[in-house]
Amino acid sequence: MVFRLQQGRTPRGPARAGRVPVLAVFSGLLALSAAPAALFAVPAVAAPVVPPPVRPEDRAGDHLTVVVRHAGAERDGAYQLFCHPASGNHPDAAEACRVLDEDTRWGRDLFAPVAPGADCTMLYGGPATAHVTGTWAGRPVDAGYDRSNGCEIGRWDRMVPLLPKLSVAT
Repeated sequence: MVFRLQQGRTPRGPARAGRVPVLAVFSGLLALSAAPAALFAVPAVAAPVVPPPVRPEDRAGDHLTVVVRHAGAERDGAYQLFCHPASGNHPDAAEACRVLDEDTRWGRDLFAPVAPGADCTMLYGGPATAHVTGTWAGRPVDAGYDRSNGCEIGRWDRMVPLLPKLSVAT
């Protein structure tokens, strides 16, 4: 809504130069206050939901099961990994726990999938797949990995040595 007042005129007659009648200002404000709130609404920005920070007591239950397939006979299998202290039948339990601890950040899902719509190179890394389940930093984990494109290869490589180190198939 736009209100215009002709200079030098009021609804009741001529006005003094530079002065706007109080009644005109009040009427304009009253009309604006009756306008729908949607005209002035500012869109709310949804804050991302983040988990609480990792506490020392959350670490006590760190246990992951890693199932690797099609990575080669010496790498395929199911591995158990316990951390704090490192144990299990994982081939490099101590290093896997160290890297996972290093990469764990408050508010970020260490096992998150590649974002939908991400631009990924069409690089094929081979048929290897992995499935990681369990608990890490007090939170449930159920993550699948493959090497179907550049993004997935990068995601896999960030999890080495939890996942076996592989080279890109040529």
